[in-house]
This record gives sequence, structure tokens and C-alpha cells, in this order.
Amino acid sequence: MVAGVGIDIVDVATFRSRLDDRLIAELFLPAEIEYCRSQVRYWENFAARFAAKEAAFKALGAGLSSGLRFKDVEIVKCGETGNISIKLHGKALAIQDEKRIDKILVSVSHTKKNAIAIIIAEGKAV
Repeated sequence: MVAGVGIDIVDVATFRSRLDDRLIAELFLPAEIEYCRSQVRYWENFAARFAAKEAAFKALGAGLSSGLRFKDVEIVKCGETGNISIKLHGKALAIQDEKRIDKILVSVSHTKKNAIAIIIAEGKAV
């Protein structure tokens, strides 16, 4: 059963203009930073992961005002397949448990102009 859906789109140029070391440290976990920094156009990868985090907030039905933090949502890339998945921490994990979400699907895409992400949370009815 679908427990929540979230989608987000990010203007890459605007995001890049605001992207500095302080913002990166605030929004992303070390493994995310390491992966994105290893890419030629790293800002597109950061933008896609930011979109995924925002989409996850929407799928969970919560946000910053609910106590969520961007580092509560981790976007993980599988080295073998290149697929990405999501790992929740802290408040996001607590919401996942509370809402009995047992599966989270994530898809991201980016171009030079836009980054987009969709999250589908599945679980048992509460």
C-alpha cells in the first residue's frame, strides 16, 4: 500500500550559485559528499540528492518544522548496479517506523538545467 509520495525539482543553476562548503556540510552526509565530489559536474549530483531529500520529506508527510533535518535522509548509490536507494536516520527513521513504512523507492534524474526526484513510500495502513 502506498503510504506517501513525494516529488521535487531543483533548478541546477540556482542551486549551484548557493552551493558552498558550509551548505554542503549542512545538507549532506560524508558518503554523499564523497560521491558527488567525485563527479565531473558535481553540483548536478548534489542538486539531485537535495531534490530526493525534499521529496522524501514530502513522502513522509513531515518537514523541517517537524524536526526533520536534511542529514536524516541519506541517498546511497550502489556501486555494482549504479542504482540509488535511501537510508533514513534520526527523526526520519522514527517517522518511518511510526507510519509503518517498510519500503521506500527513489528515482532521480538530472540535466544541466534541472534535477528531479520522486519518492514512493510503501507500508501497512496505520
